[in-house]
Amino acid sequence: MVLVGITQASPLTKRDNVGDATYYDAGLGACGIWNSGTDFIVAVSAQYFDTFPGYTGGNPNENPLCGRTLQANYKGRVINLQVTDRCVGCAYGDIDLTRTAFAVLADLDVGRLHGVSWKLL
Repeated sequence: MVLVGITQASPLTKRDNVGDATYYDAGLGACGIWNSGTDFIVAVSAQYFDTFPGYTGGNPNENPLCGRTLQANYKGRVINLQVTDRCVGCAYGDIDLTRTAFAVLADLDVGRLHGVSWKLL
């Protein structure tokens, strides 16, 4: 007898997300990692962070989302970022980048990008 296991990926981990992108001044993030403004990091919305599969609350440093690679795409410009923080002011699907990372997608003067698609790699 051959048993075949089928697993279904969590919708939080495998689907593309769409939201706004903004930028912020990095420091000590929710994942317990110190970052600077020149690092290619990202903060995801608090709702996304707090409901990520495998995270049981408590110490945010232990969230399995921490350290994951997130790929963002805006009008054909693509950037890979490391998740190191959570964004309390972001709506579900929004992301917050360092200035250096944001500048890869658009000029800082824009301030907020609408329709940024992103996914975890």
